[in-house]
Parts: sequence; C-alpha cells; structure tokens
Amino acid sequence: QVQLVESGGGLVQAGGSLRLSCAASGRTFSSYFMGWFRQAPGKEREFVAIISRNGDASYYADSVKGRFTISRDNAKNTVYLHMNSLKPEDTARYSCAATIGYALTQSEYRYWGQGTQVTVSS
Repeated sequence: QVQLVESGGGLVQAGGSLRLSCAASGRTFSSYFMGWFRQAPGKEREFVAIISRNGDASYYADSVKGRFTISRDNAKNTVYLHMNSLKPEDTARYSCAATIGYALTQSEYRYWGQGTQVTVSS
C-alpha cells in the first residue's frame, strides 16, 4: 500500500513557476514509476509526466515538454513536478500516481493522491 500526498499548488501569474511535491508513505517507493496527471474543470484527466524508478528516465506530454520537469528523491520518498513558463491553460488539479511499470494511461496506475490545485492567471 502506498499513500500519496501532494502539495505546492497555488495561484500564479502566467509566465511564473511552481514546484509541486508528492510525498509517499511506505518503504517501496523506489519500486514504482511515478506519474503526474492533471484535470481541468469539465475536461478529462490527462497525463503530464512520468519518471522511472531510479529517476534516470522521464517522458512528458507534448503540451508541457520543455516547460515542466519531473524528478524524484527516493531517500525522501518524494516526487516533484517543476513547472516553468506557466500558461492559463495549465490551470488544473494536479495529482501524482504510482504504477509498477511504465504507463501513460491513468487506468494503469494503482495508487493516487488527492491532488493539488494550480491556477494560472493571465
């Protein structure tokens, strides 16, 4: 069992930056690929980024590539999402999730956090 708790969301102006954190419980954090997803009001939840178990590989949605960076610290059981050059269309609730293998679809993720709201004003 893995419990995930996100933090770091808030209100930011367009062009600004935020860093989201996702703290995981349990001793098996390093066994999981970790992903970030987001859901805007009235829209489906969408994939944002994924990072490998040891942090040596990552993959991003085209919409955030070059602006967002996913990282992890297995010693702290934490995964991060560094968001730069934020746009109003990045406004959404961001959730982290854990999966056993490489996965881009939400159905393949076993554990989810409650999410943290990011609002980008124009």
